Amino acid sequence: MEQPPWNVMVATCPSRTSLARIANKWTAMIVIALTSGRLRFGEIRRAVDGISGKVLADTLRDLERDGIVSRTAYDEMPPRVEYDLTPLGRSLRGPLTALGQWAEAHIEEVEASRAAYDEKTMPEEISTR
Repeated sequence: MEQPPWNVMVATCPSRTSLARIANKWTAMIVIALTSGRLRFGEIRRAVDGISGKVLADTLRDLERDGIVSRTAYDEMPPRVEYDLTPLGRSLRGPLTALGQWAEAHIEEVEASRAAYDEKTMPEEISTR
């Protein structure tokens, strides 16, 4: 059977939801954090500065559902749960790590551009205060 012609530019294409998940800032940072290997929830939360526990839990659940992250619960006291990238998730390491590196390498240019844009488009009455 021939594969349908997937196209993320078509609103009804299911690949669009995958792109939206992958393009999410928290997804990218979680995948980057897990590139070094299996981590516990608290370790991910410390690695991804600024993420709330709820957002982390929700994002990990979504990534597990999409087959990007695996969750392993150990029958111990206290309970221990670890998260790791699946083979599918590991295929995202390169692209998302590259995006993170691009963001770090070009932040000064982006900030300069933002400042120039804001100065140019700032309303006259605000800029004269």
